[in-house]
Amino acid sequence: MKILVCISHVPDTTSKINFIEGDTKFDTNGVQFVINPNDEFGLTRAMWFKEKQGASVDVVNVGGPETEPTLRKALAIGADNAIRVNTEATDGFYVARQLAKVVQEGGYDLVIAGRESIDYNGGMVPGMIAALTGTSFVNTCIGIEVEGDTATTIREIDGGKETSTVKLPLVVGGQKGLVEESDLRIPNMRGIMMARKKPLTVVDPIDANQETKAVQFEKPAPKGDVTLVDADNIDQLVELLHNEAKVI
Repeated sequence: MKILVCISHVPDTTSKINFIEGDTKFDTNGVQFVINPNDEFGLTRAMWFKEKQGASVDVVNVGGPETEPTLRKALAIGADNAIRVNTEATDGFYVARQLAKVVQEGGYDLVIAGRESIDYNGGMVPGMIAALTGTSFVNTCIGIEVEGDTATTIREIDGGKETSTVKLPLVVGGQKGLVEESDLRIPNMRGIMMARKKPLTVVDPIDANQETKAVQFEKPAPKGDVTLVDADNIDQLVELLHNEAKVI
């Protein structure tokens, strides 16, 4: 089985976020970047397939040279090969077009992408890859097993879970549940040394329309001061909720 894991290069949630050039551009200075958490769950699941079923695992990212440390980390975790599409990831459809080309040329049986990235939270790319490649798609996937050319998947739905059987090839939009946080792997020294020797292929992007453009970024408004109300003064609490908070 041949697996492709899509990797997003995203800011660590502990990083302080700022914008520059009139709030039109994200300031990357001093920001620590990591593998998108939903992608890391998928990568770890792919490692299980590699170890238990002898699958080969490639990772792919759309981005500039600054994303290569993130790809190298994926290689250190255990992926066999890395691919970087040499273009800025500015639009969901544009990224999906680039990834779809890699999928089609690579002949992958299973494509695992995070259901969304934690930077823009668009949640569009996995479904677009499936549509562009004419492949079956399971989103919000929290479990997958593969036997021969058939995958059994579990996904979250409103009020429960849905189990399906799907013929490969398949695109999965994965999330926590594919594995748990305790299953995530930290690269060890041997993995880091081996990652330096594994191939990281840089490919040129294809021409594709960028359908959207970020015009301006805005931080959430700072929280206001807290008003403390005595526990015995219910009338004041009701008045504040009605006249100031306007929630009743």
